[in-house]
Amino acid sequence: MAVNNTQAHDLDPYQKRMELYKKVEAITQIPWYYLAAIDQYERNIRQVRRDLPKTDGIIGIFVNQEKWAGLTNPNPSDENPATIQFFNGIGVDGDGDGKASAQNDEDLLYAMANYLLGYGVDEDNLKIGLWNYYHRDKTVGIIVGKAKVYRHFKKLDLNTHAFPVPIRSNHSYRTTWGDARGWGGRRIHEGTDIFAGYGVPVRATNYGIIEMKGWNRYGGWRIGIRDINNTYHYFAHMNGFANDLKVGKIVEPGMVIGSVGSSGYGPPGTSGKFPPHLHYGMYKDNGYTEWSFDPYPHLRMWERQERFQARRK
Repeated sequence: MAVNNTQAHDLDPYQKRMELYKKVEAITQIPWYYLAAIDQYERNIRQVRRDLPKTDGIIGIFVNQEKWAGLTNPNPSDENPATIQFFNGIGVDGDGDGKASAQNDEDLLYAMANYLLGYGVDEDNLKIGLWNYYHRDKTVGIIVGKAKVYRHFKKLDLNTHAFPVPIRSNHSYRTTWGDARGWGGRRIHEGTDIFAGYGVPVRATNYGIIEMKGWNRYGGWRIGIRDINNTYHYFAHMNGFANDLKVGKIVEPGMVIGSVGSSGYGPPGTSGKFPPHLHYGMYKDNGYTEWSFDPYPHLRMWERQERFQARRK
């Protein structure tokens, strides 16, 4: 159902987006959670890349002029749906105003859905369509993971956080990102070490999906979780994992995923080469590559938020 201007003005951004996702889903049969995942992925990379314009709209998708209007179109700013189609551009008129505008939220979302519709609406064909659009396996994997998270929770507002160990546990940490590390060759420390006793529960900090689980000679038993904002959360040196935890499992803030240990710095099973602690790292993907950033300010904020909420109960 369309939303009039007065109603739309009263809706928060999540409601506005959901209305639009559901409207385009009804027309194209592309699942709303895939549209949400694509939109969120593009919004995330626009936030961290200087070569992409920012947006004031509710939709984060960006399509450059050549792709929108067609590579051989003599008018790269073309908004005529007929000529855009003639030159094989992806631009379409989504809101029925007779124009195909790359600055119009509904046109943008419908254009993406219409592109994917050329491949099919089931997951396998959607993956093919996404790969042909982005030409990057990791991007396809990230979007599919986001879609699974949205489908599982059936909502868009998934920005709650939790501190990685119980706030009432005996733990300590300080900023250690960028410190020198020597084992296995010279490198920098890409995270924050949270010191706690063996067996202290380790918890998911965000809504997300497990992308990696297993052994790493540096990190020992470790888990990697991708959240809805395209941040990868890395938990290392763990003593073990929670039952039924596997790659592809959906997690939420506060969910126990394992326990603190001192594993790593050797072949599988190596433990005890350093005091027990949780190594917590955060990484961003910009559509081309992934890099680490200091998690300490986020950890401090999440801990303060959780302590405040605990006092209110």
